[in-house]
Amino acid sequence: MEQVNIGMIGGGTVGSGVYHAWQRNSGLMASRLGMRLHLGKVAVKAFDEPRPYEIPASCMTTDWKAVVQDPTTQIVIELVGGVTLARTMVLTALKLGKPVVTANKALLSAHGEELFAAARAGGTNLYYEASVAGGIPIIKVLREGFVGNRFTHIYGIVNGTCNYILTRMKLEGAEFADVLAEAQRLGYAEAEPSLDIDGFDSEHKIGILASLAHGFWVNPRQIYVEGIRQISRQDMQFAQQLGYTIKLLGIVKKVEGAGRKARNGSRAQVSVYPALIPNTHVLSNVNGVFNAVFVRGDVVGDTLFYGRGAGKDATASAVLSDVADAALDLKHRSHGRVPPFVPHERAGAVVPIGETVSRYYVRLSVIDRPGVMARIAAILGAARIGISSIIQPEGHAGESVPLILMIHDAPNAAMAKALARIARLPVVKAPPVMIRVENFD
Repeated sequence: MEQVNIGMIGGGTVGSGVYHAWQRNSGLMASRLGMRLHLGKVAVKAFDEPRPYEIPASCMTTDWKAVVQDPTTQIVIELVGGVTLARTMVLTALKLGKPVVTANKALLSAHGEELFAAARAGGTNLYYEASVAGGIPIIKVLREGFVGNRFTHIYGIVNGTCNYILTRMKLEGAEFADVLAEAQRLGYAEAEPSLDIDGFDSEHKIGILASLAHGFWVNPRQIYVEGIRQISRQDMQFAQQLGYTIKLLGIVKKVEGAGRKARNGSRAQVSVYPALIPNTHVLSNVNGVFNAVFVRGDVVGDTLFYGRGAGKDATASAVLSDVADAALDLKHRSHGRVPPFVPHERAGAVVPIGETVSRYYVRLSVIDRPGVMARIAAILGAARIGISSIIQPEGHAGESVPLILMIHDAPNAAMAKALARIARLPVVKAPPVMIRVENFD
C-alpha cells in the first residue's frame, strides 16, 4: 500500500490531539483512502511542554526546518498559531511545493491572500478546514458542497467562549463580569480574554467565510467588529420579554443596490456584533460552547451546521480531513480543487457598517418625568427613524429608570448620529445601549 509522509509543526494541545487521533484511526483512514498516512517528525517548542496526549520523544524535534525541509516530508501540518513565525513556516513549505494543512485562522485573516498566491506559485494547495468552527466542515460545504449556489446570507455563532457566557447570562440571570470570571476559572476563557469577548476571533473566522462566499479577499480592516462587554443582565431579561435571545453573530449578507458601486461587482456586509435573534429561530437554541453556521443559498435554501467549534478533538477531526484530501491530491497528481477566492463576476466590496440597514433594540437610562419620551421621539423623528414599540417597566424607582425602544429598519449611520444626540439630553443619565436585531428575512 502506498504511503504518504506527513510532518507536523506544533505539538501542544491541538498538535498532540492530532497525533492521538492519527494513532487511533490511522488504520481506518488507510482502508478508506487506499494509502497509509505516516506521521513522522513533530516540531515542538520544548520536549517537556505540557500536552494532553503523549507524543513519543523519538518523533519530536525543536527544529521546525528539519520537518519542513526534509525531502521525505510530503505534507506539512502547521499548528503553532500566531502570524509571524507561522507565516514563515507556511511560506517555506509552499515554496517547496508541499501542501500545507493549517488551523490558523489569525494567520489566514492577516496573510491569506499572500499564502494562497504562494500555493498557486508553488503548484500546491493550502488546506484550512480547521480554521473555522472546529469540527464543523463548513469550509468544504461552502467551497464544494454548495458550489452551485450564490450565498445571500451567512450567520455564524463561531466563538464558543462568547456563546458560553451569553448562554449562562440568559439561563441564570447572571451578570457578564461574573460569568466571565467563572469561565476563566473553568478554562473556557483565557486569562486575557479580549480576543474572544471583543469579537476578534469571530472576525478572523467570518472574514474567511465571507471571502469564500463572495469570491474576493475580505480585508480584515474592513470588517466591523463589536464584542459583548456591553451586554448586561437587564438586556438579556428585556430581550427575553420581547421574544428574543442575544447571540454574538458573525454576519455575511449580500447587499443589493444600484449605482456605480453595485455595477462594479458584488457588495456584502461583513460584520461581527451581538444581536437579538427571535426565540423561534434555530440559532437561538445553540448554547454553551457549541458553534453553528446558518447558510442561505439561492438554490439550496436555508441550511444549518452545528457542532463543537474548538478543542483538541474537534480540531483534530478537521485537520485529518484536510490531510486525507491532500494525500489523495498527491496520489492522483491533482491540484485542481475548487479555487478558494475567485471573483464570481467582478471584484466585490465590503459595505461600510454605516450604510447597512438594521432594526434595533435601544436601552436608555432616563429621568422619570413627563416629556422625556417626547424629546427622544423628536430626535428620532427628525432622523426619519421610526419606533415600533416602547417598554418602560415598573418597579424601577430612583434617580433614573430604564426605557426600552424597538426601532424600525434604519441605516446604521443615521441611528448612531441620533443616539449621539439623545445621549446629550440632560434627562439621559447613562450612555445608550444599542443592539441590532436580526430577523433572518
